[in-house]
Amino acid sequence: MSTLRRLLSRRTLAYVTASAVSVAGGGYYYLNSGPAYPASTRETRRPPPPWTPPHRPAMLHALQRSSEDPEEEFDLLVVGGGATGAGVAVDAASRGLRVALVERNDFSSGTSSKSTKLVHGGVRYLQKAVMELDYEQYKLVREALHERRIFLQTAPYLSHMLPIMLPIYKYWQVPYYYAGCKMYDILAGKENMESSYLMSKGKALEMFPMLKSEGLVGAVVYYDGQHNDSRMNVALIMTAVKLGATVANYCGVTDLHKNAEGKLIGAKVKDELTGREFNVRAKGIINATGPYADSLLSLNNPSHKPIVRPSSGVHITLPAYYAPARMGLLDPATSDGRVIFFLPWQGGVVAGTTDSPAKVNAQGEEVTAAEDEVRWVMDEVRGYLSRDIRVRRGDVLSAWAGLRPLISAGSEGGTEGLVRNHLVRVEESGLVTIAGGKWTTYRAMAEETVDKAVEVFGLEDKAKGGCRTEDLRLVGSDGWSRNMFIGLIQRFGLDTDVAKQLSDNYGDRAWTVCALAEPTGEQWPLHGVRLSPNYSYLEAEVLYATRHEYACTAIDVLARRTRLAFVNAQAALVALPRVIEIMSKELEWSRAREREEFERGVKFLGSMGLAPMLGVGPSVVARGSIPGWFSWLEGGFWHLAGLAGLPVPPSAPALPTTPMQIYSRAKFEAGEVDALKELFNRHAIPQAEAQAPGVIAQADMRLRKAEIRNVLKEFASEWPGDGYEGFREADYRYVFEEEGFKDREDVDFDGFVEICGNLKDVSMVPVVTRKAKIERKRIPVEKSGGGV
Repeated sequence: MSTLRRLLSRRTLAYVTASAVSVAGGGYYYLNSGPAYPASTRETRRPPPPWTPPHRPAMLHALQRSSEDPEEEFDLLVVGGGATGAGVAVDAASRGLRVALVERNDFSSGTSSKSTKLVHGGVRYLQKAVMELDYEQYKLVREALHERRIFLQTAPYLSHMLPIMLPIYKYWQVPYYYAGCKMYDILAGKENMESSYLMSKGKALEMFPMLKSEGLVGAVVYYDGQHNDSRMNVALIMTAVKLGATVANYCGVTDLHKNAEGKLIGAKVKDELTGREFNVRAKGIINATGPYADSLLSLNNPSHKPIVRPSSGVHITLPAYYAPARMGLLDPATSDGRVIFFLPWQGGVVAGTTDSPAKVNAQGEEVTAAEDEVRWVMDEVRGYLSRDIRVRRGDVLSAWAGLRPLISAGSEGGTEGLVRNHLVRVEESGLVTIAGGKWTTYRAMAEETVDKAVEVFGLEDKAKGGCRTEDLRLVGSDGWSRNMFIGLIQRFGLDTDVAKQLSDNYGDRAWTVCALAEPTGEQWPLHGVRLSPNYSYLEAEVLYATRHEYACTAIDVLARRTRLAFVNAQAALVALPRVIEIMSKELEWSRAREREEFERGVKFLGSMGLAPMLGVGPSVVARGSIPGWFSWLEGGFWHLAGLAGLPVPPSAPALPTTPMQIYSRAKFEAGEVDALKELFNRHAIPQAEAQAPGVIAQADMRLRKAEIRNVLKEFASEWPGDGYEGFREADYRYVFEEEGFKDREDVDFDGFVEICGNLKDVSMVPVVTRKAKIERKRIPVEKSGGGV
């Protein structure tokens, strides 16, 4: 007893209490002292000092001059204008090197604009590291978490923290997911964003009311970063230009030049817009072409063996009502083991990603989201949303696919076993290749690449010290704060959503955009004519992109300078003529170029998941036709531009007035309901109790539910092209259950038409050539982390 008293003395209790408080306080500080938005370095209530980058012809002239004047030789020629190439250009230019960058298409036109929009460490990679004691995965997560913080510091207006919910439907998963998220916090250390936390079922449904409540026991919320990927890419390009780099989009490398010793000394470059070719001379060349890395390696060495095994990632955009504005969701256990992120972004909701082996397409050819992948994403979304939300194919505002440049391990097979690390490789000719990786680690990849290039090409004397990009703020960051948008509203009289959009996508360069905005002629807003009435993108952004960000085509503006094509491809299609009109006046396009821009724009937007009756697909463009609602293009701008005469099909006749008018909304063509009625009568049978002598009423006719599939197949053969060809078993099950027909044996005509309408509503198939169904297999979840 005396020993116990001594152990419980006041001094001992004081020591224990002080130690506990210190540990708790230190732990709390450690987990909650993460990155905050950095303070502005300039006045945020007025425009920053003006800066206009050199125009594209001046850049082309500088590239060509390098082969004519030895004094103008570049230290490095970077091939590829995506995240990695732009990051390399910024790093090298910040060290004082003379840098040139060329991109065959537009900056970020490939993988770098088609990511999951996440800046993340990879919670699934952490699971792999722990469960299999994989040190390489551990290093990948640590590196990505460190780079995640740098995103918030160097481009705070383009990236932000986002809470992501993991819904839990089994009690044993609560400690499992919570421990994993806490380990994620601890691994981030003092660079952690916010501490993860548990959430009760009631609180989870309050925060995410669209979530399925049946069986829900709670949720875990953790934090990761989110950004606007192509805007980030453009910010990197413009930062490199401001540091002295020479850049040019739509300039592809067609040949490599070597000296007598077989070392690279330059390249032949082709201006894809004019067809003109010229030489560029440089001490070293860096291959940063992402999924196309093997193309340049093969140009360097025809016997090269591929090192990149691309994987296709598919995402869809849904309306904003599918998710809260400030809460994402992660589905960690889909039907085949892949992971889906469900994230609010740019006023909509992005759902993806998938992981399927893919082939590298020809450069310049758009990667199109396969319809079966789009439907798989929709099926998974249906699985974790509330039953009172009908997930419709018509709600897909856009759909896109991007190629992930995974590094091959030398083995054959699928891509699901390949992780998102990177490699820097040096060829005998001196070509330095950076391949693999993901958006989050672009800066670290660039640092490693430039370090190697300085060593290989003997640039130590020219490089002014080591890497500086950890603290280098990108263009637009210095005069930005989260309240800057208020100054834009007060000075220019903008709508609040427009000012927020400009602030969050341009930083302090938003002042320059606003200076180009035309008066609206209305009482409010005073300035800011919109490209689309339902979205906050302005016509002034078209001018800004053309004058200040090297936009050369209408799709450069709609898809990458603004994000309208990704947010809503239909709205982008409607805005396309106006964008062409503005750019044509600015760049003095010919009438032939205007027509070419329109056809190219329609083709691109047709690859972005437009559904029938809402847009056009490649098959429509191939026939040279345009939807009937688009017939106004015959006059107005196109008439003045001399482009009238585009073939326009006649408008569809008015829908018939029938008792089924409620189902006519964008579902049934003229005469279609009557045809369904005739088909129903052909296959329906009278109810047993209704078999009395005399005429049998329509209401007594019933069609067995099991026959509906065969009946609609017959209808599809008689009415081809009306959308009855693509129904799947999953579509039938979903509609039967949602409409209360699950337990019925038969349906009357009203029920039959309701089923048909809802099948078309849910399963609307875009007018594209459907690809062969991809054979699925179980994918290890630890290999399928989302994001580029």
